[in-house]
Amino acid sequence: MNNALQAVTAILGRIRVGATVALMLVSGMMAIATPVTAQNFNFSNVSVEGNQRIETSTILTYLGFGQGEAVTAGALNDAAQRIRATGLFETVDVVPQGRTLVIRVEEFPTINRITFEGNSRVRDAELGAVVQSQPRRVYSPNQAEADTAAITQVYADQGRINATVSPRIIERSDNRVDLVFEVFEGGLTEVERISFVGNRAYGESRLRRVLETKQAGILRAVIGRDTYIADRVAFDQQVLTDFYQSRGYVDFQVQNVDVSLTRERDAYLITFNVQEGQQFEFGNVSVSSEVTDADPIDYENALRLRTGVTYSPDLIERDIARLERLAIQQGLNFVRVDPRITRNDRTLTLDVEFVLVNGPRVFVERIDIEGNNTTLDRVIRSRFDVVEGDPFNPRQIRESAERIRALGFFGDADVDAREGSSPDRVVIDVDVTEAPTGSLSFGGNFSTDNGFSLLAKFSQRNFLGRGQSLNFNFQGGKESQLLSFGFTEPRLLGRDLTFGLNASYQSTDNQNALYDTTTGRFSPRIGFPVSENGRVVLYYAYDYTDITDVSTKSTFIVADAALGGIATNSLGYNYSYDTRRTGLNPNAGVLFRFGQEFGVGDATYIETTAEITAQTLVFSEEVTLRATLEGGYLSYSDGDSRITDRYFLSSRTMRGFQPGGIGPRDAATDDALGGNAFAVARLEAEFPLGLPEEYGISGGLFLDYGSVWDVGNGANATNTLYNDFTPRTVAGVSLFWDTPIGPLRFNYTEPLDVQANDETKNFDVTISTDF
Repeated sequence: MNNALQAVTAILGRIRVGATVALMLVSGMMAIATPVTAQNFNFSNVSVEGNQRIETSTILTYLGFGQGEAVTAGALNDAAQRIRATGLFETVDVVPQGRTLVIRVEEFPTINRITFEGNSRVRDAELGAVVQSQPRRVYSPNQAEADTAAITQVYADQGRINATVSPRIIERSDNRVDLVFEVFEGGLTEVERISFVGNRAYGESRLRRVLETKQAGILRAVIGRDTYIADRVAFDQQVLTDFYQSRGYVDFQVQNVDVSLTRERDAYLITFNVQEGQQFEFGNVSVSSEVTDADPIDYENALRLRTGVTYSPDLIERDIARLERLAIQQGLNFVRVDPRITRNDRTLTLDVEFVLVNGPRVFVERIDIEGNNTTLDRVIRSRFDVVEGDPFNPRQIRESAERIRALGFFGDADVDAREGSSPDRVVIDVDVTEAPTGSLSFGGNFSTDNGFSLLAKFSQRNFLGRGQSLNFNFQGGKESQLLSFGFTEPRLLGRDLTFGLNASYQSTDNQNALYDTTTGRFSPRIGFPVSENGRVVLYYAYDYTDITDVSTKSTFIVADAALGGIATNSLGYNYSYDTRRTGLNPNAGVLFRFGQEFGVGDATYIETTAEITAQTLVFSEEVTLRATLEGGYLSYSDGDSRITDRYFLSSRTMRGFQPGGIGPRDAATDDALGGNAFAVARLEAEFPLGLPEEYGISGGLFLDYGSVWDVGNGANATNTLYNDFTPRTVAGVSLFWDTPIGPLRFNYTEPLDVQANDETKNFDVTISTDF
């Protein structure tokens, strides 16, 4: 009985619990189904507290609602966020108090001044240029952090990746602060090694010379290109690609560049992983036409490419430009040349078919130029072959962009084309950044020929923004003084005509105490191209020479001085032919110069000079071979040459001799007389010495063979030594060193075949010049 009663009681309990749970579920569902009414506020007054500099009215503009409007809690929160977003306040609180809205703010302080501490490698002005925080502006922690990152990047660009910057504020009165950037510069992180993987045709030293990035060496303090810059390495990848493709390696790829830090984090290791592929040559070269009025035969005759030449994209581009220019000359606008290349893997050749096609009929609407604060628009426009209204040719625009950059007036120059007022119109945008083009320098100069002298020089390559060059030069030393002036207008009358004017005055004792000379020259000139690689310069010259203070018994020099001052007028020309950068072989080139000067006045003469130089790179372009033949001849029909007119071979023309140490000499006094003729052949080789490439040191060998002869009337075997062609031969070794002051060349010479009265020297230092 008791068990039955307990069971009934348990069942009733379960029923009560279930009813309670059911009641709770129903209540919850009703609560969910019933919408909650949002709380609304209505303020008749707004109070702003804590603002000192910022006007109350300014703060109220960010609320987004006015007095008396119904406002939700969400709208109040949005208003607070808008006030915080101004960056003017450190804290913002929006508090409803009955019918009054209270806005409590705490303003950021004002920056009193900005200073830098701990920086010695970078000047305050350089750091200040990247800082966006400014005195008398509101201090912003976010901006201070951004400025910290910008300063750190300045140091990273200089190779100091371990530099740290900490912003700190010093509180001043009237809610002002000093913003101090504390800098720990750290050590210099240089590029310790640049290596290559996968290169077979060219050695690492040759490839490193191509790159803009350099390894750190003994000149690390002044080179500035031995720090790691990611953009520079990306540029180097393209430079490597261009280098290989211009030498026929059409499949060349830079697969990746591995950049790593040493364990001490004080140097970078850069490895270029490359795939060279095979070298290709040009196979069959032909022209076809899809333009009815264009005869392919005419265009084939204009081609310069030939079968068997090493493939280069530059050579194709040059022939395309030639063919498109020919089309314009024939009155065929909008003709484009489409190069179609057929690859022959068995023969490693590339057949090129230049196809003449009709391009789109698009015209140049206008040329817009921006950024040229100094340079005149016409200087930039002169680099374009097109004007408004001409047919648009993308290739011509690219070439114009290269010519603008080649001016050297701009740090950056971008040329882009965009659609104009209609689809058949194009606007060309030119955006340039001016760069310094002038210099004023004072210093000293030393040469083994002329000794030490003081220098003062002013030069301006973009005079008054007109693209003209202007220079003044003064050089004064114990043995000579020189004052010169030069002016050049590169685009006379807006055409490819160069006008120049040179004037000089010089006094010298000819590096000895035998006599003093005074010379002056005034010469205007005009130059113009006569072919793709040839150029002619025509000039007039007025010359005056005088010989004074003769302290020798040489009858030749005494007779020359007795004539007094001699003035002549002359007309002349110079022709030059240069294939160093436009020839078919990127590793070889030829430079040829020939000129004549026809003089009248106190003397009548013809002076003829010529020079030809050829250069080639061999042994994977590691060794440079160069050969030069140079000569000159003075022929007088009225009067005779004087010692100031005749040739004296300097150490640049023939090495191994003192000034005036070679050539005809007075038999009685042994004084050098110079000659009316000279001829010199120079052979030389330049090669690496196995030293680290970053040192900039290489070696060379040379052999010079030549002579100067023919004093002129009155000279014979009795009173003159070596008046006939008497060749000399010298050999030597050279040391080339690329230094911050310029490339220096140290020559050590050994005479092989010289005459008894010659004055030789075994060592000299010169500024090395590129071919």
